[in-house]
Amino acid sequence: MASRPCANFLHLASGNLLDISQTPRGLPRVMTVPGIISDMDSCSSNDGDSDVASSGCRERKIIVANMLPLHAKRDRETSKWRFSWDEDSLLLHLKGGFSPETEVVFVGSLKVDIDVNEQEEAAQKLLEDFNCVPTFLPHDLQKKFYLGFCKQHLWPLFHYMLPMCPDHGDRFDRILWQAYVSANKVFADKVMEVINPDDDYVWIHDYHLIVLPTFLRKHLNRIKLGFFLHSPFPSSEIYRTLPVRDEILRGLLNCDLIGFHTFDYARHFSSCCSRMLGLDYESKRGHIGLDYFGRTVFIKILPVGVHMGRLESVLNLSSTAARVKEIQKQFEGKKLILGIDDMDIFKGISLKLLAVEQLLQQHPDLQGKIVLVQIVNPARGFGKDVQEAKKETYMTAKKINEVYGSPNYQPVILIDRPVPCYEKSAYYALAECCIVNAVRDGMNLVPYKYIVCRQGTPGMDEALGVKPEYPRTSMLVVSEFIGCSPSLSGAIRVNPWDIDAVAEALNTAITMPESEKQLRHEKHYRYVSTHDVAYWARSLVMDLDRACQDHYSKRCWGIGLGLSFRVVSLSPNFRRLAIDHICSAYRRTSRRAIFLDYDGTLVPEASIIKTPSPEVISIIKTLCDDPKNTVFIVSGRGRASLSDWLAPCEKLGIAAEHGYFIRWSKDSEWETSPVGADLEWKKIVEPVMSLYREATDGSSIETKESGLVWHHQDADPDFGSCQAKELLDHLESVLANEPAVVHRGQHIVEVKPQGVSKGLVAEKVLSRMVNGGKPPDFVMCVGDDKSDEDMFQSILTSVSNPSLPVAPEIFACTVGRKPSKARYYLDDTADVLKLLKGLATATISKPRCLPEIKVSFESNA
Repeated sequence: MASRPCANFLHLASGNLLDISQTPRGLPRVMTVPGIISDMDSCSSNDGDSDVASSGCRERKIIVANMLPLHAKRDRETSKWRFSWDEDSLLLHLKGGFSPETEVVFVGSLKVDIDVNEQEEAAQKLLEDFNCVPTFLPHDLQKKFYLGFCKQHLWPLFHYMLPMCPDHGDRFDRILWQAYVSANKVFADKVMEVINPDDDYVWIHDYHLIVLPTFLRKHLNRIKLGFFLHSPFPSSEIYRTLPVRDEILRGLLNCDLIGFHTFDYARHFSSCCSRMLGLDYESKRGHIGLDYFGRTVFIKILPVGVHMGRLESVLNLSSTAARVKEIQKQFEGKKLILGIDDMDIFKGISLKLLAVEQLLQQHPDLQGKIVLVQIVNPARGFGKDVQEAKKETYMTAKKINEVYGSPNYQPVILIDRPVPCYEKSAYYALAECCIVNAVRDGMNLVPYKYIVCRQGTPGMDEALGVKPEYPRTSMLVVSEFIGCSPSLSGAIRVNPWDIDAVAEALNTAITMPESEKQLRHEKHYRYVSTHDVAYWARSLVMDLDRACQDHYSKRCWGIGLGLSFRVVSLSPNFRRLAIDHICSAYRRTSRRAIFLDYDGTLVPEASIIKTPSPEVISIIKTLCDDPKNTVFIVSGRGRASLSDWLAPCEKLGIAAEHGYFIRWSKDSEWETSPVGADLEWKKIVEPVMSLYREATDGSSIETKESGLVWHHQDADPDFGSCQAKELLDHLESVLANEPAVVHRGQHIVEVKPQGVSKGLVAEKVLSRMVNGGKPPDFVMCVGDDKSDEDMFQSILTSVSNPSLPVAPEIFACTVGRKPSKARYYLDDTADVLKLLKGLATATISKPRCLPEIKVSFESNA
């Protein structure tokens, strides 16, 4: 059927790559973009209005992953495709964490290529029988997307491998990146065909689909979107080498919730956001939160678990019992050490074999008594690195068997073939020790599966010939570089690169007293059995629901082009300040108070040149010369620089150092705040700040007449932020009984006198106007940082004073779309100047005094 739900998506791929068949009818659809009406059924509102939530629908989760949890094979007799569930798939197991009423829809690719002329029939069958929506990527696109960008660029980089030379990884290829984006767009199209945006939750899995959230968020600003990364996330020093690093980060940040296996992975991601995008992160009620254009992106840290029921059911199979007896007979009288790994360069198989060789060399008494069974799962990639790793593994195993083996004994047995689940379970159940020696791995569930299988079941106890009350034991040797390591506190953790240490760990594991093995096993089993895959899924979905609670209480705007797209989410009363609106109010009023911040408002924060431009001076002078106006610059800067820079504006009022010094015009004297007369505390602050300046490279101290400021914008972002927090605590402690306050702002820690703020400046100016018989009927305040929030609050409070005959028109405006006490916003300093030009033009009786300008603002009111 014809459908164009993603007509406005990013067009980053050629048309021939994206000739994808549409999903057949069957799932509820809604109107997704104006003018495009999708199919509706009884579960959707029948008026086609996507803003009206459907009622009576089952709760639904859309699970999106690279591969569907299905097996596919062609029937030999009918030549038709047959599909069945992959019972070992994590995606299938996570359904156990949802309520029975929840409908689950899977979106992803199949593991086989299906001819174009068979795709529609296959899609219909998959939808009707399995609730699965296949993506059917063209073969060339699939190859460039998965084997190209995913496996040659993202996967090695996320595992800390850099393409230092052609022999070690492939250099960045823009064509492969475009294929990655194109494939993600196909997935987005498929999600858009089946989603009910008001009710459905979308949960995306792993690094194959990192830019998918950008496509979805672009089309549906309020989509409920979660993501879980199953691989490691590298440190910023590694990640920053990726040429498309910003696009990847922004893709993840377009989610509501991002999940990681460990704190390290989450910390690395947050650090990358801080260093490359300038975002701050903080703990919010137990969760790490990133403030991203008014949206809080929550970070969830929770390792995935195993499906207990699936493992236990396999243990009870007759085929498992039969295989257990065969293995028992084969290795009778020997202690079995087990390793199960994919064949790739990060699993550390050859290092593991070298550790076994070292163990046999250092402990000759173990020769003939231990056997390492290494099951090698088929490689997921086919690069040169994989072939080299496989060759090295076989050569090392052969060498060990030749030196330490005999006609009836092989210390290392490699099983390099597809091993069914029941056979792996049999090996798990019999192994004295399991070793996972990966040099880098996202999670790795092998240790969890080993623990469950060692716990056993009644059926397995019967096969092993043990009584139910027989004590259970297990021993784990795990690399400290895998995701499951932090959760296994009873395991022996090792550095896989330290061959001697791994060998000694294996010796400790197999010679440890049975009582201690039992205690370690019980501790592990308690954790694994209570933190299974259902617990993981349920916890993630609960947090996703919590992260999406504010979706409909805020206004949303989409900004940014291409993969830089993001959504600004702000209060419904917060809107862009329209120049026509404020100029109209300006013209009909005659007693105006205008408050302007300096840095970040009149002069860009990032500008090296801090002096005002001639244009700024001209505009402010024009505003000041109007007798109906009282204009004040309210800044944290010192009075000397402000007085010098703004000298041409003779009627301008200046409040320097947050209002510690006030001057009503150039001809008047500076007034000093009486509340800050005692500045003896500066002698306490200065040595403390000096200590942190010396310890923090790139930091500096700004000395003001009324206070001190420690700057760290040029320091390392993470270290500077950490030091700022420490300095804040330190100063608050030593100044507990002093008349001073410590304030942490954007890259600064400032100490100033108690009772001095920009808000008090606004109160003082407005009070003077009232007492002078000229109560304001127009108040405008523009600022960009936290200190200006005091002004906004003060103005809103002061104007509600009953002594005012008429409530003035209030225009509190922040610079930048961000949460604020102000009702209005302007995007940047350029917008501020356009606004002030508009007011200046309205002030002048003769237009020739100021060049005519054209100003237009789009109003989102």
